[in-house]
Amino acid sequence: MAEPTFWLTIAAAGLAGLVILTQAMLKGWRGWLDLQRMQIDSRREDQAHAAAPSPASRIELADLKERVRKLEAIAAGVDL
Repeated sequence: MAEPTFWLTIAAAGLAGLVILTQAMLKGWRGWLDLQRMQIDSRREDQAHAAAPSPASRIELADLKERVRKLEAIAAGVDL
């Protein structure tokens, strides 16, 4: 068992196994990154296809903001 070819064979087999494992992990990592990219792209497409707020909802939102401002002024003791 002290032959150099034995140890060289063991080292080569270990290195080959390490290379195979590393390549498999790299392929999995790239696949996971591709999956994340696809998810991000689908979210962007969903947001791009989302309808813009209607003018009525914008008016209602502005009205609510104005009411909040008035209530804050009343709470602070400012006379409108």
